[in-house]
Amino acid sequence: MSKVEDFLTVDEEQEIVRAILKAEKNTSGEIRVHIEASSKIDHFSRAQQVFHFLKMDNTKDENGVLLYVAVHDKKFVIYGDKGIDRAVPKGFWESTKTIIASHFKKDAFKDGIVEGVLTAGKELEAHFPWNHNDTNELSDAISKG
Repeated sequence: MSKVEDFLTVDEEQEIVRAILKAEKNTSGEIRVHIEASSKIDHFSRAQQVFHFLKMDNTKDENGVLLYVAVHDKKFVIYGDKGIDRAVPKGFWESTKTIIASHFKKDAFKDGIVEGVLTAGKELEAHFPWNHNDTNELSDAISKG
């Protein structure tokens, strides 16, 4: 795979965006997916940088979740803001990573991202249910670096 653009097809990207919309439908939480070739720093630190760059740390309830993927490094990070991190049960992020990793090991990248997004969405809904005043604070599009 030579380019980040080759990681997912246009149809797969659309399916991920639909999963984000579905996951956010019943929650005030925000989910983003960011894909880039590689990182020159450790992947967790890079995910934190991307989280800030995408203004995910500006949500009113601090309930943004980023799924960061470094394609060539074969690494991914799920990074949740303070609000969601305090709310989820212990081990939630690890169990979600395991779900995604099981798909990635089979080169089913779209499936892993979709299932990770939907799993995060269910947890967001449990802790940050949607109410009639909620607005979509962030773009649902996949960002690329």
